[in-house]
Amino acid sequence: MEKKEDNQPCPEGELTLKLIPTRADCNIHGDISGGWVVSQMDHAAESVASRLAQGRIANVALESVVFMSPIRIGAEVCIYTNLLEIGTSSIRMAIEVWTRNPREEIRRKVVDAIFVYVAIDGQGRIRQVPK
Repeated sequence: MEKKEDNQPCPEGELTLKLIPTRADCNIHGDISGGWVVSQMDHAAESVASRLAQGRIANVALESVVFMSPIRIGAEVCIYTNLLEIGTSSIRMAIEVWTRNPREEIRRKVVDAIFVYVAIDGQGRIRQVPK
């Protein structure tokens, strides 16, 4: 994790998706559902992986997903993606989720993950990622 000049941590990677969850995205305790967060992370990383693969891709692994803190309704959710590795047919990406609560200036990292995608053809068979 990088640090800014004021010694505050900052996200690594490219800002890929920014959104604000609503009450419809909550779990039974009033926090944003982990399933919703993982789905948004997949959308963000999938858009990058698809561009790199120049076509259709499939998520084949969530190597790790670490939830560090709950996300509140109305928080600004920013999803950052960072390419880790391109293999023959696979793309491995680090994903960070950062939030900023309403009326607060401080951002905080709430999720850290690694997802793996493979390039697939029109029939769903694994293909090579173009160089």
